[in-house]
Amino acid sequence: MDDLRELYQQLILDHNQNPQNFRTIEHATSTVNGHNPLCGDEITLYIYVEDDVVNDVSFQGSGCAISKASASIMTTIIKGKTVREAEKIFEQFHTMITTGESSGNMGKLEVLAGVHKFPARVKCAVLSWHTLNNALLGKTELTTTE
Repeated sequence: MDDLRELYQQLILDHNQNPQNFRTIEHATSTVNGHNPLCGDEITLYIYVEDDVVNDVSFQGSGCAISKASASIMTTIIKGKTVREAEKIFEQFHTMITTGESSGNMGKLEVLAGVHKFPARVKCAVLSWHTLNNALLGKTELTTTE
């Protein structure tokens, strides 16, 4: 169990130090900002949807390791999915991160399952996801975790 926990911690640290899709998308179909006042995490999410498929997704911003790793992993998983598939993954992730219960097919997102034990950190992990959800729903107002 300790080896698995260490592997998960390494994956989080790797995504924090070398985030995937950490860039802007010039012709994004939606750009939404997110803020976690408790931790100070800030994110700008760029999404390009065409024919109901998330063709590209990226982010910029600053925050703690959990926030940045969650956003990085999210972008790698959501890219290429339909909007409905992305919404379903959001729902599954939200359940996992708030309760610890997983459908068992969350892939790399499983590394964040233990965060549910730390309520203050849950907000760090869900910021990018709530920002994504707002982008998928066409909402452009600031996404906050409060």
